[in-house]
Amino acid sequence: MTEGLRLDASWVDYTLVALYFAFVLGIGWAAKAKVSSSIDFFLSGRSLPAWVTGLAFISANLGAVEIVGMSANGVQYGFETMHYFWIGAIPAMVFLGIVMMPFYYGSKVRSVPEFMRRRFGNGAHLVNALSFAVAQLLIAGINLLLLAKVVNSLLGWPLWITLIVAAVIVLSYITLGGLSAAIYNEVLQFFIIVAALLPLTLIGLHNVGGWNGLKEKVVDPNHFHTWPGTEISGFDNPVVSVIGLTFGLGFVLSFGYWTTNFVEVQRSMAADSLSAARKTPIIGAFPKMFVPFIVVIPGMIAGATVTPLVRGSAQPNDAMLYLMRDMLPNGLLGVALAGLLAAFMAGMAANISAFNTVFSYDLWQTYVKKDREDDYYLRVGRIATIVATVIAVFTALLASNFGNVMDYLQTLFGFFNAPLFATFILGMFWKRMTSTAGWVGLVLGTTSAIVYWAIATFSGTEIAFFNLPGQGTAFVAASLAFVVDIVASVVVSLVTKPKPDSELVGFVKSVTPKEHLMDDAEASLPWYRRTVPLGILCLVLALGLNIIFA
Repeated sequence: MTEGLRLDASWVDYTLVALYFAFVLGIGWAAKAKVSSSIDFFLSGRSLPAWVTGLAFISANLGAVEIVGMSANGVQYGFETMHYFWIGAIPAMVFLGIVMMPFYYGSKVRSVPEFMRRRFGNGAHLVNALSFAVAQLLIAGINLLLLAKVVNSLLGWPLWITLIVAAVIVLSYITLGGLSAAIYNEVLQFFIIVAALLPLTLIGLHNVGGWNGLKEKVVDPNHFHTWPGTEISGFDNPVVSVIGLTFGLGFVLSFGYWTTNFVEVQRSMAADSLSAARKTPIIGAFPKMFVPFIVVIPGMIAGATVTPLVRGSAQPNDAMLYLMRDMLPNGLLGVALAGLLAAFMAGMAANISAFNTVFSYDLWQTYVKKDREDDYYLRVGRIATIVATVIAVFTALLASNFGNVMDYLQTLFGFFNAPLFATFILGMFWKRMTSTAGWVGLVLGTTSAIVYWAIATFSGTEIAFFNLPGQGTAFVAASLAFVVDIVASVVVSLVTKPKPDSELVGFVKSVTPKEHLMDDAEASLPWYRRTVPLGILCLVLALGLNIIFA
């Protein structure tokens, strides 16, 4: 935490934060009564309505990455950051709902790695489960670190104490109520986050003289345009930048994250029907496309008005806290603090609840202790939650070495999500892809991304391909992982034996009956409650925003 960043909170602010924590723990305690089996703990008994899972879907993503990482990007890149939302999220969320959720939900798998096991066998499953588990522990550390920073700014406690306190709070409600506690808290947290960030944005704009005043204070005029996005892509050539953003971010990183990341997919799997599961990411997509206005704009305001940021003596990650310190009166400061705490807790809870599911079902039950009673796996899940939270304290210290957490996150997504998406999409639409190709593609794709990143980061080479400014290195690493995975999977598939069609029903589109992928009850609903029309409306709105702010 930057020296001297202390928030001048009053008893009113402390009271509001304390009330928020009381609600959080109360929800965990209330959800505990509904946990009687492992499926209740890990997947909420598949019993939640679409509006609950939809808001939880977006709130689980509205964590440290969104609030701190995107506001930091707002400081550095301005409106170019909108690409992470309008092309880096919305199309993939719609694709997940329309195309992929019928396979996930219809196959009755309990996790994304379990889908991999049933499609490709144990090799690909083990690689996916291990890489996912490691990634969640690393990402949970980011949310925990930033949660601890808020407490540090509020109370002035040392970082290690705040890390432990923050971890215990999240641990308490997940251990009590499992996924249901996480999801219902995420719905509450969504509204608190909006209630915190909207006033901050409006007050900030008012203090700088409105929109025109902000344009005068932000020196770089490119910060008010999204395209061609040369600063954030790292490519000087506008055409190459557009291609890099569209393919590297809009396709590989975006689809890799939203369609295969169990943190998000788990929320859809908790829905009470196939129709609700399909609509979950699309319901989440509507607020997702407007979130940047209350995240990126405050970052731009902070970058132009907060003295330590203007002088370069503070990190972009601290932009939101500085803005809150300088612009919010007591009372509103308490709401904003509760909003930040809500965001970081939602993100960490999502990581931990996804981790304990994959560890318990995909690693422990599959490879260590098979065929035990259900209560045994419920206990394993609760123990895994505790262990994961302890480990997250240490990964938080690792994350503290990055000035902009988006650099850290995009690097991780390039390593793990991009090759996974390549394996998924090829295996879902090409029945000839074999089990051997599943794990070989994943290993080679991930390895290629790590090697590229290591050369770019540590070798000191002057080759332009390895020296990209902005977040271009992450985009290239992800694209490389995707291409290597596809090529390796095709080559290996052509020299190995595929599964018979009978074993691919529900996992490969060409051999799966249409009725397996549809919910007949949805046909009788009005258009605004059907998956495909809602998805099309989402895409039209996202396209319109891209045009308006180009």
